[in-house]
Amino acid sequence: MLSLLGIFLGYRGVMMTSAAEFSEEDFERISPFNVRSLWLLRQIKYIIESYHVDSGIKEISDDDLLHGAAKGMVEAWKDPYTRFVAPQRLKDEEIELEGKYGGLGMYIGERDGQVLIIAPMEDSPAEKAGLKAKDHIVKVNDEVVIGWNSDQVVQKLRGEAGTSVKITIRREGEEELLDFTVTREIIKLKSVRYEMLSDDIGYLRLTQFKHNTDVEAYDALKDLIGKGAKALILDLRNNGGGLLDVSVKIASMFLRSGLVVETRGKTERANEKYYVENSNYLTAMPMNILINGGSASASEIVAGALNDRNRAKLIGEKSFGKGSVQTLFPLTDGSGVYVTIAKYYTPSGKVIDHVGLSPDIGVPGEVNRDKFKDDQLQRAIQEIKKIINPVASSNLNINKNSNSNIKKGRVKKF
Repeated sequence: MLSLLGIFLGYRGVMMTSAAEFSEEDFERISPFNVRSLWLLRQIKYIIESYHVDSGIKEISDDDLLHGAAKGMVEAWKDPYTRFVAPQRLKDEEIELEGKYGGLGMYIGERDGQVLIIAPMEDSPAEKAGLKAKDHIVKVNDEVVIGWNSDQVVQKLRGEAGTSVKITIRREGEEELLDFTVTREIIKLKSVRYEMLSDDIGYLRLTQFKHNTDVEAYDALKDLIGKGAKALILDLRNNGGGLLDVSVKIASMFLRSGLVVETRGKTERANEKYYVENSNYLTAMPMNILINGGSASASEIVAGALNDRNRAKLIGEKSFGKGSVQTLFPLTDGSGVYVTIAKYYTPSGKVIDHVGLSPDIGVPGEVNRDKFKDDQLQRAIQEIKKIINPVASSNLNINKNSNSNIKKGRVKKF
């Protein structure tokens, strides 16, 4: 029997009962921890409130303490994507998915205990400042954030539009740390951009998979077909992902039938197979897909499905490798917990998480606004021309080699 039960539970006003009416078995059936663990938490709270130098000056609510304990419990699983989210933060994230919020405009993740930039969003303050995919965040406003999780770093980076934040990063290939000052803006997320690259090659760029991205992409592709596109470059570089159902709809634009992606997890609910949505099908035109280290999650689903089904070659650099499924479980006080319930598998059974997708044609480089200086895009165009006009491409290669020899002869001669 528990002699201290009335003291502990009565303190929070949760339950007033006598020890005689409540057994230890009853208590452990409704409590997440045994009584000794709860008493340890009670001791910690008492010690801090009694001895901390700021106790009595700094106000810490019981809700903040409870959320802190919940966050610590979740972090003990050491999965950066399984996380507890306090009520206000959860509201902020819902706003982000709707496509408008204040911030820097970049995807952030964790790998090997470090917080890194998965990808800056197109036309965002982060991209304009020069931040790049795979940059490791070391300091924010000169405060070292090594050892912090991604949610803590995000909170530090957030602020009112018009204010600035200093970010110190470590970049591969650079010996010294790099500093960037970025001005926060209201981010209006535009996820679809398209154009005709030539009379017969269309270009469709998706920067994320948010609400309505599938509708906008569908309309864009119809417009490209109407303008005479006979082949397509689908650009998923620096696309940090988004909504699973949207990625399935995007893949369905290019596949008549079959599996798009499979999830496998611990529970029956987590084991799902997502098939093509036939009503979304638009075209069988030849296509290539551009990927890089900033292509993650939903963009890897689309690229993996189309590549596995022999609909497209992957060109560029290896993708990020974020292939897990998180489900939000809302809690009674407005907070929530995101839990990794499954991992993604491509139609051929390849796992994405922590592995990524390797390109069929590796081309180093970065996204460049000047398409003529974008090596990856130019290689994708070159490869697609081989499909839609193989004879002309062959002649072009012969002519290039011929001109090259003539020029070399002239140089040597003079």
